This record gives sequence, structure tokens and C-alpha cells, in this order.
Amino acid sequence: MNRILIIDDEAQIRRFLRISLASQGYDVIEAETGTQGIAQAVLAQPDLVILDLGLPDLDGKEVLRQLMAQSQQPVLVLSVRSTEMEKVAALDMGAEDYVVKPFSVNELLARVRRILASRTGTREDPADAVYSDTRLCINPDRHELTLDGQSISLTRKEWAVMQHLVQAPGRLITQTSLLEKIWGRSHKDDSQYLRNVIRQLRIKLGDNAANPEYLETEPGIGYRFLDRR
Repeated sequence: MNRILIIDDEAQIRRFLRISLASQGYDVIEAETGTQGIAQAVLAQPDLVILDLGLPDLDGKEVLRQLMAQSQQPVLVLSVRSTEMEKVAALDMGAEDYVVKPFSVNELLARVRRILASRTGTREDPADAVYSDTRLCINPDRHELTLDGQSISLTRKEWAVMQHLVQAPGRLITQTSLLEKIWGRSHKDDSQYLRNVIRQLRIKLGDNAANPEYLETEPGIGYRFLDRR
């Protein structure tokens, strides 16, 4: 049974989340302040933290920073803050995903399932990770990719983008993060470079941007690799 920690100062939201998550078989614990949430994360060792950014004692981003510093627990941010700047900041700090209030419970549950599924089974060295489903097989370390049994050739930049995405399946990786890691800080605003690479990857994978099988876009924010295993 996966344990989920909810950090939110609104009792109604916590109750709604507790009922919704418990109905899916999750063990739910709660905290109404940032301080309580940080302590619960250490004591209860949850498999996932759902974090509101508007807390009474600490700003949610400070709570996120402390959670990232002390553990490997994935964090899903749930907040009324809907600007692109807020989303990018939280994701760049290490949040796995970001859901804006008000939200669809079905969408939230789907994202929770995706995050927990991507965390099932750990690898000592992510660079050696191999992804394989019924159609696609990827070994970033060896630069080997096959689709429907056919070998696909990727450029150096295409491999770099694919490697960053496939090492964190289901996680939304921001454009800024990918640009800084692959092209360098001086190109962190050159999003056209990244869009061109994603476009070429989609062509080679036969992926449809409107209905993606592997590479999903969050407009203006970033990309995620969809785990189809």
C-alpha cells in the first residue's frame, strides 16, 4: 500500500483528497502547516507528497526546497497559483508534477498513479537504464533505440534530450532545465532549439503531438516521457 502525505491548510481540501485517495487503496496522512509536513515526511516516509504552496507558516516553495534536500520522495504540487512562472519554478526545484486548483479528481488520481508507477523499482545508475515496451526499446547509455524492431538513428542532441526524459518517465521536465543541461546556461531561453529536437524525435518515433504515445508537451512549460510499459 502506497502512503501519501497531504500538506494543505484547507481542511475541506484535505478531507476531499483523503476520501478520494483512500478509495483507491492509498494510505493517507495529513499536515496542515509546512513545519508539520516536513516533520511528517521524515517520520512517516511517504511514497508521495501532495503539497499546497499557500501555507500559513512557510511558503510552499520553501517546504519543497527542504523536502528535496532531505529525501527522494516525489512531490506533486497542488496550488491555486497558475502562472507559468510559478509552475516552472516549482518544477525546476524538483517537483514531479504541478496541478492547478480547482482540479479534476480523475486527473489528479491519474497523475498520482503515473508518479508512483515511475518510482516502482529503483536503479543504481540511471544512466544505465533501459526502457522497453512492446514497441520501443531504449538504452541511452549505449545510444541504442529500436522501434518495432527497427534501429533508429538519433543525433547527439536528440540522444541528450531523450536520455533526460526517459530517465524520469512521467515527470514533467521544464524547457529551461533541458536547455541549461544540454545547450548550456547561455541558451536557457532558446526554446526553438529544443522544439526542433522534439519535433525530430516525434518524426522518428512516429509520435503525434496532438495525441502522443511517448513525448507529451505541456505548452510553455516543458515535456514528459510517457511510460507505456
